[in-house]
Amino acid sequence: MFESLFEALQMSFMQRALAATLAMSLLCPVMGLFLVLRRSSMTGDALSHSSLAGAAAALALGVNPVVGTFVFTAVCGLMIEALRSVFRHYGDLVLTIVQALSVGIALTLITMGLVKGNAESFLFGSILTISQTDLWCILAITAAALLWVGFGLSTLTVIAFDEDSARAAGVKTRRWSYAFSLLTASAVAAAIPMVGVLVLSSMIALPAATALQLKVGFKRTLIAAIVISIIDAFLGLIFAYLLDAAPGGVTALASVAVLLLVLICRAAIRRFRHDCAAAAAVKKSTEIV
Repeated sequence: MFESLFEALQMSFMQRALAATLAMSLLCPVMGLFLVLRRSSMTGDALSHSSLAGAAAALALGVNPVVGTFVFTAVCGLMIEALRSVFRHYGDLVLTIVQALSVGIALTLITMGLVKGNAESFLFGSILTISQTDLWCILAITAAALLWVGFGLSTLTVIAFDEDSARAAGVKTRRWSYAFSLLTASAVAAAIPMVGVLVLSSMIALPAATALQLKVGFKRTLIAAIVISIIDAFLGLIFAYLLDAAPGGVTALASVAVLLLVLICRAAIRRFRHDCAAAAAVKKSTEIV
């Protein structure tokens, strides 16, 4: 079984899959951490659904699905930010509106027979079959997004923790929020061919959720989220190949398993420290007596 895996690693399709996996493992947890801190983790889920409409429209027009997905997802990301100013106290309603629009467009195009391709493959992901063109698009989107994050890391951090204070300090939070929406859209567009619409949110949110359990400060949490995402993604890719299953589903299971493992280890460490403290207190009281 493992011999076949080693042989597969020598093939071009597997090398493209590994390169795309590494790229997404760098980008998605960065976006996920900021989304979680802003309490907007479901934004990734809404944009992943909108990406299906973008892919369907791209296939109908005969253009690259990754490009079409990015364009439509970017429009939806900007729409979410614009609608939030209208529905200020109903943030979840904005996501529902965008999801309804996106799913409606996708289903209409597919059922009318206008889509020239297999749009359903975007539901589950097909990283093992991505083309060289798709890979270059993914790498370009990832590089541009990470460069932008590096440029505005301090500002994004302030906005994520306290947007009101950032606004009071003179930060153009509205402009940064629109830019961040475009950044999230780029991450979604690049990741859709890898894990699919249905489980993309797990790749964005779960590594960040796992890293936050470590409680090691923001920068270390960001690094931990990237490392955890790489572990999740490569475990998902390898076991998906060995089990002949959809990479997206296996990656989601790996993400949940790693999160549960961290929670169990954290609880065990907490219990051990509590027992040690209790034993020390008993010993000290005995010595006093």
